[in-house]
Amino acid sequence: MTDATTSQTTRTALRVENATLIDGTGATPIADAVVIADAEGTITYAGPAATAPPASGDAFTGRVIDAGGRTVLPGFFDCHTHLAYAHGTPPGRRGELDPVLVTYDTATRLRQTLDAGVTTVRDLGGLATGYRTAVETGRITGPRVHTAVRIISHTGGHADVRLPDGTDLSGGEMSVLADTVDEARLAVRKVLRAGADLVKICATGGMGSPYDQPDDEGLLEEEIRAVVDECRRHGGKPVAAHAQGNAGILNAIRGGVTSIEHGYGLDDRAREMAGERGVFVVPTLSTVYAGIDKATMEPYHYEKKVRWSGITKENISRAIEQGTRIALGTDAAVCPHGQNLMELSYLVDLGMDPMDAIVAGTRTAAELLGVADRLGTLAPGRVADLIVCEGDPLADIGVLGDPANVVCVVQDGHVRKDTKGLLPSATPAGRRP
Repeated sequence: MTDATTSQTTRTALRVENATLIDGTGATPIADAVVIADAEGTITYAGPAATAPPASGDAFTGRVIDAGGRTVLPGFFDCHTHLAYAHGTPPGRRGELDPVLVTYDTATRLRQTLDAGVTTVRDLGGLATGYRTAVETGRITGPRVHTAVRIISHTGGHADVRLPDGTDLSGGEMSVLADTVDEARLAVRKVLRAGADLVKICATGGMGSPYDQPDDEGLLEEEIRAVVDECRRHGGKPVAAHAQGNAGILNAIRGGVTSIEHGYGLDDRAREMAGERGVFVVPTLSTVYAGIDKATMEPYHYEKKVRWSGITKENISRAIEQGTRIALGTDAAVCPHGQNLMELSYLVDLGMDPMDAIVAGTRTAAELLGVADRLGTLAPGRVADLIVCEGDPLADIGVLGDPANVVCVVQDGHVRKDTKGLLPSATPAGRRP
């Protein structure tokens, strides 16, 4: 693996050959394919080797990755993470931890996520903008970051992590409380002042919050409308809604949000409305398949998860069948970090075609984040974010869920991971060039 700081200044043209190409668009895979990126990290060719520019002579002077017949795909997205929190640690514990250790541990989780094949994340609560800057400037290695910074919730709602005496157990890192339309507008201004790329709200209660239920409604519809309008007034920032019960899902869709997070209670009416209004759904199935552990969970949390597990699977399966616009997200922290692409297997388990699951984690996710003109597919003009994996994910989507099978990760033209020595000049893991 390369060192992030040094690799920021040593990028050269890159050629990946002897690969099976899945380009993220849903098109038929291309056997014996080539992907070429220039020294700026922009893809200039992605297609059959037979029509690719030559690899020798003056036409190409960069480095060559021999994929050895493996599969090449776009770098994936995780559209719902909480990287500032360790797996299984309630957000309320954040204020008890040494902030220096939190910083180092968060950097480790970012690296684990990148090594799993995720080159871009959308963090929906708790991650300061400094991590985004640290990745952008090469101080640490990780996925490029879109962060909501803090969550807008009402008093006693899903993201209210205060004790009855007002003590904020998250150290002020988790949420902004809003109980009126005016307070909702002010809360938006606060998170945007903090540098948020998007705004996250709570439209319902949740699983991990002790004082409410997923069917409880969160922000009122008029408050959600105010949030969306305030975002419009400040450059059109997207709005993600934590929404589990159907009443709150409907409020969020009518209020104009960009995405429904979780969506466990989606009924036919909500699915139809989401389709009509172009609203994305991020199901976070990992919270159901890999996020239930009686030994480590509070009893109220475990009881709610078990009760909602079947409901979630039934409703998301119907959403898949009906063609709901789904983007991949995991809610990592509720489920383990660094195993993000297991979410693909859960989508397939509920009826999604493996190719469609890959598109959900690449092109559709890029559309949700508003970066589909640069990321999410492997085509000329796109940024060179790609992974090389063992096996055929269309035959067994589970191969992508094991980070060991993701043998090479290229981000913005930089080789970030290369466990098989596919790039002969790559620096061995753990050593600086």
